[in-house]
Amino acid sequence: MKPMEGMRVIDLSHVIAGPTCGHYLAHYGADVVKVEPEGGDVLRAGNGRVQVDEGVSVGFATINAGKRSIVVDLKAPEGVAALLALARDADVFIENFRPGVVERLGLGYDAVRAINPSIVYASISGYGQEGEWGPRGAYDHVVQAFTGMMSLQGEEGDPPIKVGFPVIDAAAGMVAAQSVLAALLRRVRSGEGAYLDVSMAQAAVHLMLSPAVQAAFEGRDRPRPGNRGFSGSPGAATFRCADGWIATAANTPAQFATLCRALGIEAVLQDPALVDVEALARGAGFVVPRDPGALHARIAAAFETWQAAALESALAALGVPAARVRTLAEFMGEWGQGGLATAPVTRVGYPGGAVLDVGSGAKWDRRAPEAPGRAPRLGEHTGVLVTSAGAAPDAAR
Repeated sequence: MKPMEGMRVIDLSHVIAGPTCGHYLAHYGADVVKVEPEGGDVLRAGNGRVQVDEGVSVGFATINAGKRSIVVDLKAPEGVAALLALARDADVFIENFRPGVVERLGLGYDAVRAINPSIVYASISGYGQEGEWGPRGAYDHVVQAFTGMMSLQGEEGDPPIKVGFPVIDAAAGMVAAQSVLAALLRRVRSGEGAYLDVSMAQAAVHLMLSPAVQAAFEGRDRPRPGNRGFSGSPGAATFRCADGWIATAANTPAQFATLCRALGIEAVLQDPALVDVEALARGAGFVVPRDPGALHARIAAAFETWQAAALESALAALGVPAARVRTLAEFMGEWGQGGLATAPVTRVGYPGGAVLDVGSGAKWDRRAPEAPGRAPRLGEHTGVLVTSAGAAPDAAR
């Protein structure tokens, strides 16, 4: 049995952050009802990319699999009434409009709670429901700029660098989903519903938790790390090989010594000009170089004599964390073929081809996950759902 079987979620959200929350709840077994305008969620078009079904792009399918779709005109009183009728028996309500919009539509928390006191209601926005920035619109890269995330990539002197995918959108959806689950657990114990104010800015801080708290404590920014590991160890970085790149995390003295021996440069372990030999011998903490530039040059030169895949295998056998740098397509090809033993691999069939479903992020009870179903066509379930809520079949439009 899935943990949310028998529960209904009203998903009045669009694009990525809100639908990502619904994505996880659908994978946990909830009946997620996606509420869309006449033209549908903008992600259906997929920025002109491949459509796998009528009005279903790969991007839309990715975070809307297993949901049901209804089309509702929220500017019409009968549309709002139809949605409230559905919400009367729902367990969860998700929305990601700018603060104040759902209240003006008559679908805010107070309106829904008045007919369903135990509802768990999640509002997802850029900057939270209150404060100077609350009413402002937000997209992922704008919030990356606002929160300082763009200052963490690259080397000192580089321009701001955006993380290459909508990481904060995804994180906000995850935070919303875990908050919904926690609120449902509280409801089991107390009978209380909940109002959840989830912001992309807050999600960004949680993604950057360690450096963010450090910056707040010290009142300053640390140097940008480039492709070096967070520990600062000279053996934790990304190095060029003869045919590509490899990332290593030889953080501890023991790991660093093993790495150096594998590379054939064990002499650096006894060179007091490059490393603190006594600290290495004690084996505690991370490795601190005496001459970072010179030590890095020695290590980097040794890496360039190796093929990346061969070194990846060699270091794995020695217990040194390492991975050849892959493109995303390379990695997904390995994952999709079951290249990772714990990877939850399943596919959903569409007229335009099969789409990989990556599940909820965890493998449950050592079993391969079951996809919740395909993503819906626009308004596919409007009639049956609106009628089941006691409204006229055309009340939603």
